[in-house]
Amino acid sequence: GKENVDSRHSRGRGAETTRFHTVNVAQPVRFSRKCPTGWYHYEGTASCYRVYLNGENYWDAVQTCQRVNGSLATFTADQELRFILAQEWDLEEKAFVRKDLHRFWVGYQYVITNRNHSLEGHWEVAYKGSSEVFLPPDPIFGTAMSEKENVFCAQLQYFYFPALRHHGLHSWFAENCYEKSSFLCKRSQTCVDIKDNIVDEGYYFTPKGNDPCLSCTCHNGEPEMCVAALCERPQGCQQYRKDPKECCKFTCLDP
Repeated sequence: GKENVDSRHSRGRGAETTRFHTVNVAQPVRFSRKCPTGWYHYEGTASCYRVYLNGENYWDAVQTCQRVNGSLATFTADQELRFILAQEWDLEEKAFVRKDLHRFWVGYQYVITNRNHSLEGHWEVAYKGSSEVFLPPDPIFGTAMSEKENVFCAQLQYFYFPALRHHGLHSWFAENCYEKSSFLCKRSQTCVDIKDNIVDEGYYFTPKGNDPCLSCTCHNGEPEMCVAALCERPQGCQQYRKDPKECCKFTCLDP
C-alpha cells in the first residue's frame, strides 16, 4: 500500500475533470512469516523450530511440544540438521548447561540390547512419524546413566561458538531421560495473521506483511486465493495516518 494519498486527474468527455483517490494499491506480496513468534522456519521441510530453555526431563519436554501442536524434533536429512546448527538460538545461561555448549532433548531414544561387555543397542524414533527420518550415529553415553535403565533419551550437543557449528561439529548423547535439559520442538509451518495469531486450515486471514487489506485463505500453512480491498480517503480530513494493522482505519492528524 502507499503511505500518502495518490490523487490522479484525468480528462473525461466534454473536457470535464474526473478526480479520484486511492489509499491502498494492491501489489504482489511475498509472505515470509510462516511460524509463530519465537519459532524459526526452514523451507526445506516446511517446518518451524523452537528451543525451550525451561530445563525439563524428557517426558515433560514431550508434553510441552505436544501442547504447541509439535513434537520433539527429529531430522529427515543432513541439510535440516545443518540448518539447526546454523541458527543463533537465544540461549540463556542456566544451571544445568555449560556456557560453551548446550544440549537439547530431541525425538530419539537409545535402546540397550546387550550389557555384557559394552552398551550395545540402537536408536529408535520416540514417536513414529515420517519414514524418512534418519537415525543418529553411535552416541556418547551421559554421566547420569543408570545401570537399571535399558532406554535412554537423545540429546543433541550444540556448540556455542559459530565457527564450530558452521563446520557441522556436533555430538549425540544418550542420557538418563529424567535429567533436566533444554529441548528442541518441531511443528509444521502454519498461517500467521497480521496480529501474530495462528490461523487454522481453511480459514480467512490477513497475512503478516505491509497490507492490512489483504484477505487470504490458509491452505497447508500458506496464504492462497488472496483478495485486496481498496480504501477511499477519509472524508473531511486533509492529513491522516493509516492504521498498519486495520484495513481502512485512519487517524486524522488535522489540528
